Amino acid sequence: MAFVLIPGAGGEAWFWHRLVTELERRDHRVVAVDLPAVDEGAGWAEYADAVVAAAHELDDVVLVAQSMAGFTAPLVCGRLPVRVLVLLNAMIPVPGETGGAWWENTGQAKAYAELAAAQDRLVSDGFDVLVDFFHDVPADVTAEAVRRGDPSQSMTPFSQPWPLDRWPDVPTRVVAGRDDRLFPLEFQRRVAQERLGLPVDEIPGGHLVALSRPRELAVRLESYVATLS
Repeated sequence: MAFVLIPGAGGEAWFWHRLVTELERRDHRVVAVDLPAVDEGAGWAEYADAVVAAAHELDDVVLVAQSMAGFTAPLVCGRLPVRVLVLLNAMIPVPGETGGAWWENTGQAKAYAELAAAQDRLVSDGFDVLVDFFHDVPADVTAEAVRRGDPSQSMTPFSQPWPLDRWPDVPTRVVAGRDDRLFPLEFQRRVAQERLGLPVDEIPGGHLVALSRPRELAVRLESYVATLS
């Protein structure tokens, strides 16, 4: 079994480096994908091409999609031998929906603000990267991320309709961090049920759970492999 890991906005394979270590320690083959996120000419098709190019030699793939990669991963399922698709704190699209429209269509802003208010956090325009994303990531990992700088993300994919007419016929699991501030847990539960009719498997950690809780995430992913015949 091979794990193919697709990052979210910014498209950097580095996001997965702590999970890669955990999975390789367990003798799994792992491919973390870099996406053409800085390319203004690249959209969902090009993102899918990048995943296929990185993983085309693999058999029996566990495809893991973080955040924005929820739009890309389903496009790959007909092109790689995917045994199970794992959505990790992921955006779940419906046919014809753009990445830009997804936020309002799902009510993300309301869920985000309500959680912030419940936790006595102030909500300002835009996201506070350290507060909303890195709040539970170890200090040394956060420092390395800051040193690397904010990854650039073209807005091109967000303007493109999701091109599939239905969700792929591939076993799908939805995993959510119980401490995710961007996509609160109950928000993810509602969206997964409304759009896929699926439950959410809860694990500790925030939106960047692969950086904050790689061991717990690896255990969860291995549990899915164990159920495959």
